[in-house]
Amino acid sequence: MNTQFRKGVLEICVLALIDKKDMYGYEIVQSISKVIDVNEGTIYPILRRLTKEFYFTTYILESSEGPARKYYKITVDGKKHLETMITEWNEFVKAIGVLLDS
Repeated sequence: MNTQFRKGVLEICVLALIDKKDMYGYEIVQSISKVIDVNEGTIYPILRRLTKEFYFTTYILESSEGPARKYYKITVDGKKHLETMITEWNEFVKAIGVLLDS
């Protein structure tokens, strides 16, 4: 996938995943990697920014498989932001579809 396409959709992917369930960073990277080629160095800055913008809160949970993990939980503002992004995404896809079909 084109790098510019990928960068443009990662934020909405991260928000959508965490909207479904609380997740820790590596789990998010693994989930997105199943669909889009991405690495931790791309996802963690997005997580930090979205947390700083109050779209996520974080909490630490002990893990039986290693060190404690930082989980991300979507906030009410995060849900609103995701809804806005989904609307904008759908409008964008529709507009591009019109251009490609013409």
